[in-house]
Amino acid sequence: MDPYPSAPLPWGTRTFIMGIINVTPDSFSGDGILKGSDAVEAAVAQAAQFLHEGADILDIGGESTRPGSQPVDADEELARVLPVITAIHAAFPDALLSIDTYRAVVAQAALDSGARWVNDVWGLHADPNLADVAAKHGAPLVLMHNRLKPDSAELQARLGGRYVGVEYDDLLADIQRELLESVALAHRAGVPDAHIILDPGIGFGKTVEQNLELVDRLGAIKTLGYPLLVGPSRKSFIGYTLNLPLEERVEGTAAAVALCIDRGADIIRVHDVGVMTRVARMTDAIVRR
Repeated sequence: MDPYPSAPLPWGTRTFIMGIINVTPDSFSGDGILKGSDAVEAAVAQAAQFLHEGADILDIGGESTRPGSQPVDADEELARVLPVITAIHAAFPDALLSIDTYRAVVAQAALDSGARWVNDVWGLHADPNLADVAAKHGAPLVLMHNRLKPDSAELQARLGGRYVGVEYDDLLADIQRELLESVALAHRAGVPDAHIILDPGIGFGKTVEQNLELVDRLGAIKTLGYPLLVGPSRKSFIGYTLNLPLEERVEGTAAAVALCIDRGADIIRVHDVGVMTRVARMTDAIVRR
C-alpha cells in the first residue's frame, strides 16, 4: 500500500533508482559531460544506457557541487542543461527527468523543456522562489540538507575533497530541524506534502565520521514522514574510509546503498546505475518481504 496518497511514485513498493547525468566539466565523479553538440549526443546515449539498466529517474545537473568547485552563473547553467533535457525528452518522452538546480530561473526553463522534478541541493535556502516554480508546475521537489562551506573543504590529489571541522550540536536533530525549515518554505509556496522528498545531504558539509553516522542512523530522517532520497554514490566518505580513489568506490557505494535502503531510503541517486539497481533489488528482496 502506498503510504503517501497521490504521490508521484508508489513509495514503499520498491527502491527507485535515480541516475546522475552531469553536464559539467568538473564533476567530482569524473563523469561530467561538457556542453555542445557532442555533449547532447553523449547525454542521450547515457540516458539510454541508464534507462536500459533500470533507472526510474534521470537527474540532470549543470553545476558541480564538489568541494572546491567554482559556481557558474544562470546563463551558463541553462546553456549546459537545456539542450540535454530537450534532447533526452525528445528521445524518451516517457522518461522521468529531474533538474538538479537551486535556481528558480533554471528550474522554470527545465520544467518547460520536459523535466518533471526539481532537485534542490540547498533546500530552498539559496533561492526560495524555486518553491513557487515547483508549486506552479505541480512538480515533485527534492529538498536536501546542506551545510557546505568552502573554507571547511580539504582537498587531496588522490582521494579528492572532504569536509573537516564541521560542527553540529546534535547531528541528526540538527539535520531534522533544518530539513523541516526547508519543508516550511515549500509549504508557504503551496507545494503539497505529497510532492516533497527529503535528502539528508550525505557529503554536503559533513565530515567522514558524520557521514558514516548519518547512513547508520538514516531512520531518524525517515521519521519526519516524507519519502527519502539518498546519494552516497562514489562520495569522499567512502574514499577516505577505504583509502580508495573515486574510480574504485563501487563496492563501498554498494554497501552504503544497501544500508540506506535497509534504513528507509525510497530513492538512491547513483552513477553506476546497472550495478546499484542489482544491489537495490537484492536488498529489497530481503528488507521489503
